[in-house]
Amino acid sequence: MAGNGQLARTVEPWRRRLYLPAYRVGTAARYAQTTRQTVTRWHHGTEAGAAGMPEREPREALSYFQLIEVAVVAAFRRKGVSLKAVRTARDYAAQQFECEYPFAQLEFARAGRELLLNLEDVHPGDEEGAIVASKWGQRAWDEFLPEFEYGEGDVVVQWHVRGKDSPILIDPRIAFGAPAVNGIPTWAIKGRREAGETLDDIVDDFDLKVEEVVAALEFEGVAA
Repeated sequence: MAGNGQLARTVEPWRRRLYLPAYRVGTAARYAQTTRQTVTRWHHGTEAGAAGMPEREPREALSYFQLIEVAVVAAFRRKGVSLKAVRTARDYAAQQFECEYPFAQLEFARAGRELLLNLEDVHPGDEEGAIVASKWGQRAWDEFLPEFEYGEGDVVVQWHVRGKDSPILIDPRIAFGAPAVNGIPTWAIKGRREAGETLDDIVDDFDLKVEEVVAALEFEGVAA
């Protein structure tokens, strides 16, 4: 029978990275197209007893799962749901699904709308529960969720960070979870362009399409 040490070594490295700090607050905000203030407020919580992202130092980076939850929070905020209401929804979903990061679960994508519509009944008189139920009842559920793909363990393993029409993915199994195009980190493409290389050189060296390189450069804020 394998010992604990041997079992630990058999865990795929990318699975261990799901919980390790890897994304700065400003970087997470840029990926999710939200503000640093939103990420920070979600991270620390401004309301009494708020638990958004507990037990983290102010300057500590976010893990992959925390980044995915920030993506969901940002999507909900763009639909007009208050941060307090999102937190209420998250805490309720965490209890119902019995998991630490409910927004990263396939179960939330499948059943989240029905679950959240119950908030008003579960917490009668709770203003935030009523807000959540009202907001979720007004729109199709898939309008609230970022473009995620789910894998083994029924968790998010790919985030189409600029939508499915874009080639840019964040995948913890690829490039250590950095945004990438066809396996090539966007930061690497940015570096080559800023070093003066032509689009044709970058395309040839990385075996990419021109439109993939352009998308990566646009994502990184660099002129193609």
